[in-house]
Amino acid sequence: MADALKIGIAGLGTVGASLVRIIQQKSNELAVTCGRPITITAVSARDKTRDRGVDLSAVAWFDRPEDLAEKGDIDVFVELMGGAEGAANVSVRAALQRGLHVVTANKALLAYHGVELATIAEEKGSLLNFEAAVAGGIPVIKALRESLTGNAVSRIYGIMNGTCNYILTKMEKEGLSFAECLKEAQRLGYAEADPAFDIEGNDTAHKLAILTTLAFGNRIAADDIYLEGITNISIEDIHAAAELGYRIKLLGVAQRTETGIEQRVHPTMVPVDSVIAQVDGITNAVAIESDVLGELLMVGPGAGGNATASSVLGDIADIAKSQPGAQRVPVLGHPAKALEPYRKAQMQSHEGGYFIRLTVLDRTGVFASVATRMAENHISLESIVQRSTQHLAPSHHQTIILVTHATMEESVRKAVASIRSEGYLFGEPQVIRIERPKEEA
Repeated sequence: MADALKIGIAGLGTVGASLVRIIQQKSNELAVTCGRPITITAVSARDKTRDRGVDLSAVAWFDRPEDLAEKGDIDVFVELMGGAEGAANVSVRAALQRGLHVVTANKALLAYHGVELATIAEEKGSLLNFEAAVAGGIPVIKALRESLTGNAVSRIYGIMNGTCNYILTKMEKEGLSFAECLKEAQRLGYAEADPAFDIEGNDTAHKLAILTTLAFGNRIAADDIYLEGITNISIEDIHAAAELGYRIKLLGVAQRTETGIEQRVHPTMVPVDSVIAQVDGITNAVAIESDVLGELLMVGPGAGGNATASSVLGDIADIAKSQPGAQRVPVLGHPAKALEPYRKAQMQSHEGGYFIRLTVLDRTGVFASVATRMAENHISLESIVQRSTQHLAPSHHQTIILVTHATMEESVRKAVASIRSEGYLFGEPQVIRIERPKEEA
């Protein structure tokens, strides 16, 4: 049997501790399946005294992850600290410059430095694996980098944040407010004490930027994504969606168009009978549309110690099985130096249409004015409903719910701005895109 693959792990939180435990418990099975033992020889974390439920007595300890990357007796540097800058960035670069292989679950690091890190890895002949960075236990990175070779991907979309999906699911199932569901998610450990990164859509955007590059061969453009979170979704939106036959999900969507690549993250109404609508709780789902395979939908646990550690271990196993000097799969699916500049798509028609909720003063002519403003902006309406809001606001207000046919987002925004200028709007309007399966669009 070949010599052991020596692993150094930086970061011993939930994922890191789970990874240590799995490797120690399954050492015999891993040696057989990988053709060589996998041994943890060094670790680094903030607190050496903390009880993590694993035996680290025979493992070298480094207080600084940079020292582990530069001096540790390791073959693979596993980065599980998180963050785009600081120790994670410095130590991963140091490990790659040293010629070590690297495994990371850090989507922020890859979203902002992925092309540079891929360039270093390819120049040094090292592997940089990051399956756990997107959608936890779902092997979407391997699918895009390897399994779909020969397929031309046209669109990739999905539910990529378990915190948001849990909150939206709980709002619908239990009729609770956003604030109540967020509090429960924090109590259960699904949301951080400061949940902004998740609920405002940034986490999904980082993941989407990575998938976009893998799918379309462009340089990563994490700051060029249309971004909306779920903080403005109300229980009224959840109820209205259900009445119309939809459920609300936070989706990340990237697609190739004639004018470039479109990337967007936002709450979306999906038909209640669609597969993506059935993905509940902390589960993630990623759909890939391509010319040869058609649509591939992968569903699975998107977060948690075991799910993420499983993906990290899969990346380590791939390194253990790799042959020295063998042809490497490019880190980002295409050679880093061959990635094309990102070209943002021009505004185009959204095929699914829009849901628009307006709370307005209950007076003569308002309903007709709303319809007129839509017509002036060439927006065709599928339905328009007016209802009382006595249970939400004073009785002199009404709610108007509109569902449009396919139209330009710019047109919708102009129409809503015109309505706002009329002076009869109460509060902020709600605009949510509707996504339908292609056969329904």
